[in-house]
Amino acid sequence: MADTPRTGIPEQIARRMTMPEQHEYLRTKLSRRRVIASSAATVGGAALLGGASPAYAGFPALLPSSVTARVDGSLVAPFGRHLAFGTDPKTQMRISWQVPFAVKGPYVRVGLKPWELSRKIEAEVRALHTPSLSRKLPAVDQFYLHVGLDELKPGTTYYYGVGHDGFDPADASRLSTIGSFRTAPERPETFVFTAFGDQGVSYDALANDQLILGQNPSFHLHAGDICYADSSGQGKESDTYDARVWDQFLAQTESVASRVPWMVTTGNHDMEAWYSPNGYGGQSARWSLPENGPDAKNAPGIYSFTYGNVGVVALDANDVSHEIPANKGYTDGAQSAWLDKRLGELRRQAGIDFIVVFFHHCVYSTSTHASDGGVRDAWLALFTKHQVDLVINGHNHVYERTDAIKGGEVGKPVPVGASTDPTRDGIVYVTAGGAGKDLYGFGPGVKDSYEGNVHDHDHIVSFHWTKLRLPDPDTVEWSRVRYTGFSFLAVEAEAGTSPSLKVSALAGSGERVDYFEIRRSR
Repeated sequence: MADTPRTGIPEQIARRMTMPEQHEYLRTKLSRRRVIASSAATVGGAALLGGASPAYAGFPALLPSSVTARVDGSLVAPFGRHLAFGTDPKTQMRISWQVPFAVKGPYVRVGLKPWELSRKIEAEVRALHTPSLSRKLPAVDQFYLHVGLDELKPGTTYYYGVGHDGFDPADASRLSTIGSFRTAPERPETFVFTAFGDQGVSYDALANDQLILGQNPSFHLHAGDICYADSSGQGKESDTYDARVWDQFLAQTESVASRVPWMVTTGNHDMEAWYSPNGYGGQSARWSLPENGPDAKNAPGIYSFTYGNVGVVALDANDVSHEIPANKGYTDGAQSAWLDKRLGELRRQAGIDFIVVFFHHCVYSTSTHASDGGVRDAWLALFTKHQVDLVINGHNHVYERTDAIKGGEVGKPVPVGASTDPTRDGIVYVTAGGAGKDLYGFGPGVKDSYEGNVHDHDHIVSFHWTKLRLPDPDTVEWSRVRYTGFSFLAVEAEAGTSPSLKVSALAGSGERVDYFEIRRSR
């Protein structure tokens, strides 16, 4: 039996394995190959810890800031800066970045002026060691650094620089490395946020990033399948895992994510079996996200935050997916119980007009992966119960938007430019998977239909995934807008006496391909 290039797990075995089983197999097999001994000579965490691989010390391995670096700090430039909110965007921000080698004394400087970065905060180092998982790939050591800022002032612009011994961002020669961010306002006001899924590393992904920056968003939602270091996401023979793709991705995204909080959740390509039983040890090393979900350490893609008059909930659909069940049930129901409770809290919270939920696998889509019956079974009733206003998914590498759906059927047609009321009509579901990875399409005879190019279909033949991991045919009437180009969502949230969500989809050319409004009855 041939081994898979990524894992060394025989194909016939891998296709039946859960994520914990894959994790155990990898650790046992690679331990027999004496990975610890063979990787001790590599540059980075393993060598600096006297030959003990950080991967065997827990996940992610933490290195003290006093670790002696082998490279002069003045020659090591930080990269891959990315921001994220804490639980309270008005007062909390998380700053994360990467260095190519271990450094001494990493820190962040923060201030209210770019030339007055008087506050200095020591960084936490989270090191990841990835052994050679195939004959074609080298062992890789990566160093992710994080600082949590609390007790910030609402509605305030802060400037920051990341550094370490030998690299001070406050030096005149390095002022170009200074970044900035703005905390959420004390009271709701009009703002824009953007969203997409399935980005990867490509010229089209980079172009989308630059268009997003032009929207001046207050934050960005990434609905999973972040960089595709795991190129298959299902444990097939073509499944290759290359940790270095994360370096490329974070460098690509830095121009936006260093200024715009980049709020991610997990897709099927983000389950990386080497690092932890559920595949999220790597994610915990790379990202610092709000820690208010059911299990922040083991489920980093499940959390929520509020910004202005909008409550945002991030979910991990790998936990409930019928199509790709490697992680199915890993929270043992805790995620769904938390979701029910959290949606209820947000709906009762004063000042919250709208609830937006984002996750990876599609509730409603007619493209390649179609709809996931596991997501519907687990969460559809909760979305309806709490009158969620907008659901954003990725997974299918297209843009597709439904009519308002109520009870599994069209509650109200929502053509381009229309307005809908979730309290009466139902919920609009958007697949925004055209972030940069190779595009999908729609079925035979199904035409794209978008602003300026409308081709309505009375019905479309599609399917949804069942518990037996089989496609069950559907004939659907809810597929309203379809676009097979690269794209992203831009949502303008208005507060006040007549609050609204104005939702636009923008193509890679900058042209608008969809637009609709959400207004709730009071």
